[in-house]
Amino acid sequence: MLKQRIITALILLPIALCGFFLLEGTGFALFIGLVVTLGAWEWARLAGFTEQPIRAAYAAVVAFMLFIMHIVPGLAPWVLGASVLWWGVATYLVLTYPRSSELWSSAACKLVIGLLILLPAWQGLIQIKQESLGNWLIMAVMVLVWGADIGAYFSGRAFGKRKLAPQVSPGKSWEGVYGGLAVSLVITVIVSLVRDWTVAQLFKGLIGAAIIVFISVVGDLTESMFKRQTGIKDSSNLLPGHGGVLDRIDSLTAAIPVFAVLLWMAAP
Repeated sequence: MLKQRIITALILLPIALCGFFLLEGTGFALFIGLVVTLGAWEWARLAGFTEQPIRAAYAAVVAFMLFIMHIVPGLAPWVLGASVLWWGVATYLVLTYPRSSELWSSAACKLVIGLLILLPAWQGLIQIKQESLGNWLIMAVMVLVWGADIGAYFSGRAFGKRKLAPQVSPGKSWEGVYGGLAVSLVITVIVSLVRDWTVAQLFKGLIGAAIIVFISVVGDLTESMFKRQTGIKDSSNLLPGHGGVLDRIDSLTAAIPVFAVLLWMAAP
């Protein structure tokens, strides 16, 4: 299993980096759109659909909606605004699971939630890419999330006692969250020193990093909640040793649109 994970990661990492750094405009939108469309195919399974025609149809609907968003950029504020509202709701649903499942257990509701997760993730990356430091900002949000994941893993193993959401993901602890937050804040401080931020900029950066870390945890727990409800371990087996696409981007689907909104709010 470890060998599979390493081989898959070594193949996917250069592809991802080339896609993020070398592609622009429509090419970048198509690259991210492919990932999101594969995620939609997987999400249909989390919604309870095992038939391939239905899963493919849902993926096709998501792809068409991405096309509409691409040709109508004015939809971006609405899409990202809906995402912020959704992740607030998702936080409540995760914290109150399994009682909250009564609110979203229908297949139709799950499919709509899939749109609220997947479409803003694509839109967020498109918006971040358009910033003057777009490529580095994309890497920044990913490093924050990855740093939080690594910090949470080690601090959770070493100190984890208080369960974060035992009904959703029994292995996660509050100590893990704090460890992940600490790593991300250290990364932010290092960046501030390299880029010579003012005290005010550092303060904003630390607040933003904390928000991103906490919302990324919600993204992770949200997919875990749907997988637990459906009774499956991985969203698919597309990535040997890693599960599915959604299993790799669940935290980012929450972090990226919120990061894009924070950039808008921080703009002079």
